[in-house]
Amino acid sequence: MKALNRSSFMVALFAAVLALYAQVSAAPVAPPNFGGGASSQYVADEVLVKFRPMTPAQVRAATVAARSHALLANLNQTDWVQVKLGPGQGMEAALAVYRDDPNVEYVQPNYIYRATAVPNDTQYGQLWALKNIGQTITTGTYVPNSGTAGNDMNLEPAWDHITDCSSVVVAVIDTGINYNQEDLAASMWDGGASFPKHGIDYVDNDNDPMDLQGHGTHVGGIIGAAGNNTLGTTGVCWKASIMAVRALGVTGIGTTATIIQGINFAVAQGAKVINMSLGGSSAFDQTLSNAISTAQSNDVVVIVAAGNENNNNDVTAVYPCRFTQPNLVCVAALDQNYALASFSNWGAASVDVGAPGTNVLSAWAGTETTITDNFNTGGVLNWTASGGGWAYRPLISGTPVDVLANPATFPSGTYSNNADNRVYKGFDLSGTDVATLSFFAQIAVQAGDSLNLNYRRSGGDPFAGGVQLTGGSATTGGIVGPFSFDLSPCNSSTCSVGFQLLTNGSITAQGVGILGFSIATMQLNTTTYNTISGTSMATPEVAGLAAMLRAYNPLYTYADTVNAIKNGGRSVPALAGKTTTGKAVNAMSSLAFINSPTGLTATVQ
Repeated sequence: MKALNRSSFMVALFAAVLALYAQVSAAPVAPPNFGGGASSQYVADEVLVKFRPMTPAQVRAATVAARSHALLANLNQTDWVQVKLGPGQGMEAALAVYRDDPNVEYVQPNYIYRATAVPNDTQYGQLWALKNIGQTITTGTYVPNSGTAGNDMNLEPAWDHITDCSSVVVAVIDTGINYNQEDLAASMWDGGASFPKHGIDYVDNDNDPMDLQGHGTHVGGIIGAAGNNTLGTTGVCWKASIMAVRALGVTGIGTTATIIQGINFAVAQGAKVINMSLGGSSAFDQTLSNAISTAQSNDVVVIVAAGNENNNNDVTAVYPCRFTQPNLVCVAALDQNYALASFSNWGAASVDVGAPGTNVLSAWAGTETTITDNFNTGGVLNWTASGGGWAYRPLISGTPVDVLANPATFPSGTYSNNADNRVYKGFDLSGTDVATLSFFAQIAVQAGDSLNLNYRRSGGDPFAGGVQLTGGSATTGGIVGPFSFDLSPCNSSTCSVGFQLLTNGSITAQGVGILGFSIATMQLNTTTYNTISGTSMATPEVAGLAAMLRAYNPLYTYADTVNAIKNGGRSVPALAGKTTTGKAVNAMSSLAFINSPTGLTATVQ
């Protein structure tokens, strides 16, 4: 699950947008064309189709082509294919037509998942999850930032027995990993000549899983940052073999298709532990479930995040946590006092254990900067000479924030007919490896009208020769929510970004309001660390423990490993009735847990 790394100011912004748009009566729904909204659960124009066994390839191709659909990929899983729908074709109609096909066994949407001995490492004293002495973590934003001595994973006694887990390959299915980071370079999986960069990328479909977001590098560092190397931090394992599988993009978002390909790759390449600090779909995802079952049949432990919505997963499901395969362990987050973190999901029947998940320091992919802007320079709105329609004004709701609105009276009144209203501004994004555009918005436009978001690398009007990030005609129904887009192709000194409200002569609606506009940039390096919070951070604490257990007990099956994690834990009052075990993980107790390997026989010599 993506880490909770938004500032309290962004929380205030979201509260402000809700207050501003309280007059909008339409219920928020996911816009079909203005993509990236938080409520989107699946890719709007894709389905995953499982053909019946023995269906010839030519019949499969003809079945897809007959519906004017396109075959995007075979998913490394028997009989499953990824299909792109035709323009204007709805999801429900597509699902229905494949369900009625005698050659098709199953069809589903392509769900979205949003984007855990004492070493001499210089920042070991800040790693409270590994050794809690009640220290204050000054680099984190979660409160409380100090805790109770002894509330940790009890790793130091375990390190007297084992620090080298490199015999067990751990796959991190995430945003990739900066495999050059100083604390991770020595802990990366050796992929040989076929995978020289230590893994694979199912976002860009190549074999370079470089992390362009940071999340996956942080997860990898928790599992296996090099210990006792006088640098930075240490992982649960001082030595590790971490396989980087990039299934989530720059904005931290992936799909069923990218994730199951990652799982199947990890299984095929010999991983015995998989970490998935992700989640999102509230619908049962048969394809993803099948992939986890494939991992089970290949003796692979899968560790997943409970989620950061402060919900009961038994009532409001978050997958993959809600799956019930016995090789899967779902992890909640604990704070420095071993209370359930304020954001963490729980579930007496679906969440298994707790682990440290607040103010966790680990490796990061590079140096970040954030450009905040409201399109208002010196009190003058940056719009085109022929623009109009757009207006800037401050909104006072606790903290003053700036709103870019069309019409100026939004949310009261309506926007204009037959309008081409453009507003844009130039930004210097040179010298960056990654740029991510984010903002909050209320969008209420009618069918036939559109809100377009464009950029232009060479500057000037992005709606004249620029590139569209999203847009198109749609009835948006008044959605309120955060949006995020990859702006990396515009990493020039003259990048321009803008919004266009394009309308026809028919009826109008309440319009558009945008606030909290920002561009986050990253420059990759080998020396950066970051402190963040989330069940994403608790999950790799447990994945590292799983690797330690399997390295220490080479004959352990997935069942032995899961049993030792769950039963070797420490009972914690905050988890009683909140997880299946009521326990927080305890490395030394799990290592010492009396659990004879299964499936063995003895012979007399």
